[in-house]
Amino acid sequence: MSEALRQLAEDVAREAGDGLRTAFGRLSELQVSTKSSPSDWVSEADTQTEELIRARLDAARPDDAILGEEGDDKPGTTGLRWVVDPLDGTVNFLFGIPIWAVSVAVEDADGVLAGVVYDPMADELWSAARDGDPAMNGAPVRSPVRADLGTALVATGFGYDSAVRERQAAVVARLLPQVRDVRRLGSAALDLAWLAAGRYDAYYEFGINHWDVAAGALICERAGLAVHHFPADPPAGPGMVAGAAALVEALVPILTD
Repeated sequence: MSEALRQLAEDVAREAGDGLRTAFGRLSELQVSTKSSPSDWVSEADTQTEELIRARLDAARPDDAILGEEGDDKPGTTGLRWVVDPLDGTVNFLFGIPIWAVSVAVEDADGVLAGVVYDPMADELWSAARDGDPAMNGAPVRSPVRADLGTALVATGFGYDSAVRERQAAVVARLLPQVRDVRRLGSAALDLAWLAAGRYDAYYEFGINHWDVAAGALICERAGLAVHHFPADPPAGPGMVAGAAALVEALVPILTD
């Protein structure tokens, strides 16, 4: 069943991404509002794309639950729940930076069954099922093998709340002298997909939402990487770190000092 769910997630993500790619070409026409803070933006591209994804999932599997970033939670009766981020990297999108993605995952009581991260601008689609190997556009992905902290390229992200950002800045200040470098590109879903593909050595972030990482974390796990979750630490929400097991082990005490 997980392969069928994976295929549905791929089809839905590609259709959603095609629409976003069109919207990316007419940014000046989009209506934009704010959510949790003046820097936390949402556009009509976000909301319309989530509506499209919900409609496609409802048509294919009407009894499944749906959790999305921009809409109300929909209950279900099958024990399956879809977790959707229609546009991960909204700020990049609205600034004309072509680094953003669609993330679609489906989970049961034991965790994520299948997940897809689609980058429409590069036409790269990463996917994985719980019982299968991860792939990018159908080809196997290669996870990073570097486990030395001093040569690791580490990705991260920052929140919108100023108090959270202050704490995140302190973590970066501790980490930066101990690694090769740190990257912040603005899409947690893509960060995890790129990590699984070997473009980074590790990724961490505090204050993430489930829809940001549900698909990407599964892709990393199926690529053989360790994924370690942190509980919420107010004012920041839950966090995670992923990478080769030895690298994650080295990073945890630095990130939580």
